[in-house]
Amino acid sequence: MKPLADWTPPRSLSGVFFDIDDTLTTEGRLTGEAYAALERLHGTGLTVVPITGRPAGWCDHIARMWPVDAVVGENGAFYFSYDRAARKLLKRYRDDDATRERNRARLTAVRDQILAAVPGAALASDQAYREADLAIDYCEDVRPLDDRAIDRIVALMRAAGMTAKVSSIHVNGWFGEYDKLGMTRALAQERFAVDLDARRADYIFVGDSPNDAPLFAFFPNSIGVANVRAAAHRIEHLPAYVAAASGGAGFAEIAGRLLAERTPGR
Repeated sequence: MKPLADWTPPRSLSGVFFDIDDTLTTEGRLTGEAYAALERLHGTGLTVVPITGRPAGWCDHIARMWPVDAVVGENGAFYFSYDRAARKLLKRYRDDDATRERNRARLTAVRDQILAAVPGAALASDQAYREADLAIDYCEDVRPLDDRAIDRIVALMRAAGMTAKVSSIHVNGWFGEYDKLGMTRALAQERFAVDLDARRADYIFVGDSPNDAPLFAFFPNSIGVANVRAAAHRIEHLPAYVAAASGGAGFAEIAGRLLAERTPGR
């Protein structure tokens, strides 16, 4: 990973994709500095989209009320986009209603198995607002679990036939072969008429955790906030660049670099 100082933002920059937990947020909070940076980016006309593991309930709020163009949630299970002119929330799921309903019943059995087998693990506090995945808390509201316990949670999910991904706070599992990148591609094509495979160099992605690896690998302009280094041993593909600051301060650092480059007359 090269320092952010070595990065030259592309002149053709069209948008910013980013993770939320520990990328936009700092120690579980969305700071004024980070939110202001997000609003400034959106105000320049860039396409701004969070790509998160957080639940549908949160994403409804984010799509409606944040200065963003859409949100990809539950690690690629859906995207939501709010049409302000029509005053309508557009929802696009990877799986149909019946499939999601069947899978929720299967998730319950896996949940019970994990909580019985891994002492200290807990159901994520936002599970009630999820539509497609199971989130097991390993450090958000519980005493942090060690790598061995995290690996055990992942193994139990995979043994049940699930896809399992580790974020900075949860282990998320779901039935299906999708991920954050797949739904980001669909969003770009369906809502913005953009072929990301052809235009990946026109977008950046900012993240910090193992479930961001597909996006780090896909985008040549991928950037980690500084705390990405703490999870580097679990990240299959690391970002090309890394900010000096962590969490929301790192996001604001990256936004500041982009905004400086977009200042008229430069």
